[in-house]
Amino acid sequence: MSRRYDSRTTIFSPEGRLYQVEYAMEAIGNAGTAIGILSKDGVVLVGEKKVTSKLLQTSTSTEKMYKIDDHVACAVAGIMSDANILINTARVQAQRYYFSYQEPMPVEQLVQSLCDTKQGYTQFGGLRPFGVSFLFAGWDKNFGFQLYTSDPSGNYGGWKAAAIGANNQAAQSMLKQDYKDEITREEAVQLAIKVLSKTMDSTSLTSDKLELAEVFLLPSGKVKYQVCSAETVSKLLVQYGVTQPTADAS
Repeated sequence: MSRRYDSRTTIFSPEGRLYQVEYAMEAIGNAGTAIGILSKDGVVLVGEKKVTSKLLQTSTSTEKMYKIDDHVACAVAGIMSDANILINTARVQAQRYYFSYQEPMPVEQLVQSLCDTKQGYTQFGGLRPFGVSFLFAGWDKNFGFQLYTSDPSGNYGGWKAAAIGANNQAAQSMLKQDYKDEITREEAVQLAIKVLSKTMDSTSLTSDKLELAEVFLLPSGKVKYQVCSAETVSKLLVQYGVTQPTADAS
């Protein structure tokens, strides 16, 4: 029945649904899981990498984590070529705001601006929705640390803990059970790794299948975005009992 209505983003079905937007959300369900957790002293982003080739130069490329501005970063699930366009758009918007007002762009305003762009692609003929969801992590002087999600429809929302990508419903249920207010950044990292290890498709979680990034404040008050190295991730996986230490680990 839906085939009469699903060839255009601009045609509603009799039930009031836009099938192309729903199909875009389904595409995200095949991407690697990404989890974001808001803590009292920072925001933690963890993502499952699907590309794990030994030939990949990991020091110069990331699959899941991207810096938008000094105070905002994001984790991605979906079609990466679509994500690159939106990330570049967000970076330009952030720099234009800074150029105009000489202060960092408020996180929610940046997210809302990007979601306006995504929504436009669901409303005009000849276009398709962006097949990508984001987790935005950032800090501003108005609301402190913040975590937002956005989907192909242009909707966004603020969360204490959220999951996007494959198995996001199972991950969301675990986060709902185990998250507690006033969680610290270290506890948030432990919770994110625990949830990802139990919900990802792979049987074992290793450092080459995982990306971990944090947004936090330095003692000077400056916002710091940091992507953890593979060695640090390996130590955390052993520390939290997700993997066993290897014989040659030092």
